[in-house]
Amino acid sequence: MQKVLVVIDMQKDFVDGALGSAQAQLIVDNVRNKIENFDGPIIFTRDTHDTDYLESQEGKFLPVTHCVKNTEGWHIVPGLIEAAEGRPIMSPVSFIDKPNFGSFELLSRLEGMNLVNPIESITLVGLCTDICVVSNAIILKAGLPEIPVYVDSSCCAGVTEESHQAALTTMKMCQCIVE
Repeated sequence: MQKVLVVIDMQKDFVDGALGSAQAQLIVDNVRNKIENFDGPIIFTRDTHDTDYLESQEGKFLPVTHCVKNTEGWHIVPGLIEAAEGRPIMSPVSFIDKPNFGSFELLSRLEGMNLVNPIESITLVGLCTDICVVSNAIILKAGLPEIPVYVDSSCCAGVTEESHQAALTTMKMCQCIVE
C-alpha cells in the first residue's frame, strides 16, 4: 500500500505573481515541510495556459493572464521540487500540466498507480482551495470512492478566507477528510 501526495498549483503566479496573495505566501513553508516528511509518491500539478488564455472561457471570467507555459509565473515556487527530490525516501516525483481547474489526467494517473500498488490514501495540498483543490478533490473522490482523500487545510489557501472555509466545508460534505 502507498500514500500519495498531490501538490496542486504551487506556482509563482499563484503565490507572489499575477494572482498571488498573502494567504498563499503563508502556506509555502507548510507545504515544503509536508513534502519533506512525506513517505510516498508526490505529484505536482501545474495550471498551464497558452498565450491565448484571455480568449478562453476561463480567461473571459478571470481576465488576468497567468501560468502561461514556460513563463516564470508557471514554474513551481522555489524549494518545493527540491524538497521532494531531496527526501531520503526513494519515491517518484511527477508532474501534470492541467489546462483547467480539475484534472482527469490526475485521476487516470492515480487509477493506474492504484492498479500496480494499491493506494492507501491521497493527500491534497496547494492552491487555490476554492478553485483547483476542491475541483480535484471532487474528481478524485468520485473516481476513486473507496480511497480516503485528505486535505491538509494548513497547506491550502483560497482566494479569500471565506471562500477557503466554504471549500473546506464542501469537501467535508463530499466525504473528504479535512485536517
